Amino acid sequence: MDIQMLKDFFMWCSIISCSILVFWTVIFWIMPDTVLKSQKWIFPTITKEQYALIMYSFIGMFKIMFIIFNLIPYLVLLIIA
Repeated sequence: MDIQMLKDFFMWCSIISCSILVFWTVIFWIMPDTVLKSQKWIFPTITKEQYALIMYSFIGMFKIMFIIFNLIPYLVLLIIA
């Protein structure tokens, strides 16, 4: 596996992960009540405040993981290669 292949791999990982992050954030931002209703059958006792806290926590954790495991390796490979 050469550096160009790694660069391409991390580029596509970054594009896909960023797309998922943006889609997830926009969906939760535009229609949070619909998303909550779709999850009520799995978690029937969850309140709106608890659900918002959980969703924001997951979005934040996903963003941190995206930056650490996708974006930083891609930027480093761009700089060194």
